[in-house]
Amino acid sequence: MNKRSSFSKTTDANSSSHTALVPSLERNVESLKNILGEADDVVFRSFRVGKELEAQLVYIPDMSDRLEIDNNVLKPLMMMTDSEPLDFSTLKNRILPVGSIEEHTDAHECVRQLIKGYPLLLLEDCNRGLLLKIAKWDKRSVEEPQTETSLRGPREGFTESISTNLSLLRRKVQSVKLKLKSFRLGRYTETEIYIAYMEGIAKPDLIQEVENRLKRIDMDSLLETGYIEEFMEDDPYSPFPQHQFTERVDIAAAGLIEGRIVILVDGTPDVLIVPVTFVTLLQAVDDYYNRSLYSSLLRILRYFSLFISLTLPSVYVALLTFHQEMIPNKLLMSIASSREEIPFPTIVEVLIMQLAFEVLREAGLRLPRQIGSAVTIVGALVVGEAAVSAGLVSAPIVIIIAFTGIAGFTAPHYSLEFSVRLLRLLLVLAGGLLGILGVMYGLIAIAVHLCTLRSFGVPYMSPIAPFVASDMKDSVVRTPWWKMIMRPRYSAKSNRRRLVPGQRPNPGKGGEH
Repeated sequence: MNKRSSFSKTTDANSSSHTALVPSLERNVESLKNILGEADDVVFRSFRVGKELEAQLVYIPDMSDRLEIDNNVLKPLMMMTDSEPLDFSTLKNRILPVGSIEEHTDAHECVRQLIKGYPLLLLEDCNRGLLLKIAKWDKRSVEEPQTETSLRGPREGFTESISTNLSLLRRKVQSVKLKLKSFRLGRYTETEIYIAYMEGIAKPDLIQEVENRLKRIDMDSLLETGYIEEFMEDDPYSPFPQHQFTERVDIAAAGLIEGRIVILVDGTPDVLIVPVTFVTLLQAVDDYYNRSLYSSLLRILRYFSLFISLTLPSVYVALLTFHQEMIPNKLLMSIASSREEIPFPTIVEVLIMQLAFEVLREAGLRLPRQIGSAVTIVGALVVGEAAVSAGLVSAPIVIIIAFTGIAGFTAPHYSLEFSVRLLRLLLVLAGGLLGILGVMYGLIAIAVHLCTLRSFGVPYMSPIAPFVASDMKDSVVRTPWWKMIMRPRYSAKSNRRRLVPGQRPNPGKGGEH
């Protein structure tokens, strides 16, 4: 049997293009080198299958499993005898003990798969290439996310590998209803993107809307979820986040079960969950692992802390500038004595200290982790004490700004806390210009904006505005699990029931059996 003739098959419709592989091994290798250009890390390994058939194995050493290449590819092919029949079916099913093998006739597609780490096998008199799915590259192990720690619950976090992330999600949600759809964005990076949803729970029109917004994105590179976040927002000029991002597998799984869509991007541990509401951004993962009484108390504390972080500096500026009569006399005299030598008005004091606080916070984030926290704490103490001693700011201002910053740290999601920091400055300016009236106008404007804002068509303030009584069980407070019978109405269209009603505990009297 002539081994060469057994590979002579007609090509498919793509063969008419200039990127099609041809039966000449030399021309195919030349085409690949032209497409790759100066790629010195790509290895072209020439060898013979049996005694007479020329072959080329093309691979990138640092991205392929060298041991598997030697033992499962080169060795079986080079040890073949001339008496053995050779065709693609034999190679894939009997000769090459490789888990997954794909055939491609387009040279550009072969190169795209090659630079992902998949070795390419080319044979003489063959117009197809075999891509061997034996890629191997370094990746970070599964660890607990540093920005989303919890006292109780799993410690698994997403990594930069999309395959690892998909397996973590599959292991957490072991249901055939979990569906995954893949996309590829970025003309140069060709980044893999997956959307995950629960069939029968997520709204079909929501799934279609997410797909449409992803398909409309056309950019040259995509390296992180932040690249696509701005393209998919309902209101790109809103200071409030319209996506929830997380590194925790359990949060992503919980979002899926609620009927929301999870967007995973290769190369980043952050995944996006849509749609999102204001209430969702104030829910911490510990709320669902602790008893409802504790969780509700902490959640109410977060709402209070967020309001304090937003309004405290502006109210202080408004009272001292326009409404001194509203401050108790003893407190007013204490504040006045501390400001006796201060050359700046109250609003300037607040802006100076707020700016210093933001600078110290940014420095702590950018410095190495070992010294960042120390610089932030020491810097705050030194700068605050020096400013008060030099008479640039008063002691009450230092207390106000410090408490405001600490209160802002109670927000479970960094993106929401950043929005509060931005709006806080605007309220300070409003309070300094118009007093309490300006602060109230600012708060009304924020409330109106929140009530009109939407995330993928879902009202941002749901279930508060519009009011949905059944969804209030997991909003400002969290009722016990046996009361949360239904999934949120804004995300789940059908199959809203998440547990069978009537499972309320029926405690018996101690000692009776």
